[in-house]
Amino acid sequence: MTDKLITANHLADGLVVFLTAAGGWSYRLADARVIPDAELDVALAHAKAQHEAQIVVDPYEIEATVDADGVPVPVRLREKIRAAGGPTVAYGEAELAGRAVLLNQAG
Repeated sequence: MTDKLITANHLADGLVVFLTAAGGWSYRLADARVIPDAELDVALAHAKAQHEAQIVVDPYEIEATVDADGVPVPVRLREKIRAAGGPTVAYGEAELAGRAVLLNQAG
């Protein structure tokens, strides 16, 4: 059985974010809320309300497993790439530096 997470892109900077247990968003996969099937509809409704409030863009559920340290790990390659800060092609130096600053500020 796989668990579920909710992911989206943060409207302010376009970076990948994950829904947390507190109902906020984090750039860190380790902060993602692992959502049981029984709670998925409510969590998706909350995420869609965040979309309507223009905090995130296009939230959706993804499948994940949880590793021995309790950290969620996306199942699909696309989501693994997104969680790792993707993409798989090189950016220019300015874009990479800007992305690194944003991710470091996020924790």
